[in-house]
Amino acid sequence: MPTADPLSFIIIAIVGAVAGFLNVLAGGGSALTIPLLIFLGYDATVANGSNRIAIQVEALSAVAAFKKKSHADFPLSLKLSLMTLPGGILGAFYAVKIDDALFTKILGVVMLLIIFTLMFPKSEIIEHARTHKWRSWLRWPVMFAVGFYGGFIQAGVGFVIMATLLHLYGMNLIQTNMHKVFIVMIFTIPAVILFIITGNIDWFAAIALSIGMMLGTWLAVKMSLEKGETFVRLILGISLLIIAIKLFLL
Repeated sequence: MPTADPLSFIIIAIVGAVAGFLNVLAGGGSALTIPLLIFLGYDATVANGSNRIAIQVEALSAVAAFKKKSHADFPLSLKLSLMTLPGGILGAFYAVKIDDALFTKILGVVMLLIIFTLMFPKSEIIEHARTHKWRSWLRWPVMFAVGFYGGFIQAGVGFVIMATLLHLYGMNLIQTNMHKVFIVMIFTIPAVILFIITGNIDWFAAIALSIGMMLGTWLAVKMSLEKGETFVRLILGISLLIIAIKLFLL
């Protein structure tokens, strides 16, 4: 078992803060936290489970921070979350080993596709989303798939949620982030329960990550609302590009 010493706690918390910052503004924070825990000696499943605890805490913190800044639409957030919950429950039951090489390639392709969509002017994307004839009936199956992906894999789900809300609901990036953290808060619950029941949580790592993610979340919400959508779009594009390159090089 890894050593539960103060230095490890500080390192995990710092990386957690960076991950929390990225998760709120874009996504992909788990691409930092899970490899770190594995490097420190945690089993992959335990690293994944401990990270889910921190993700849950981070989402709760982000929802509270957006609410404090008067950026919240709980009725719509709840509706979107409930659309993903059945998929999240199903995905949690299938949260088992997946071929690493295949997973990283799929995730890399998804991120590159999202980068491609960011090249289009926002007004064109929103207008297309509002007028597309398939929009209404696509929402439920796509949100179910988002929930399944989040419950099963989780890593990179923030990017998928943002792309879904952007294209199927015509939201801007500030709105997508606001709803994204609420959605993650809801569909992460089944996975957290599963990992706790199966004993795949290291509470030392989970608490350290949670503290760091709360700090990173607070800073991310503050900067996104102060700097606006241009700042969020920049961070999102950079994050996606770096993680996509990293995944393809693995």
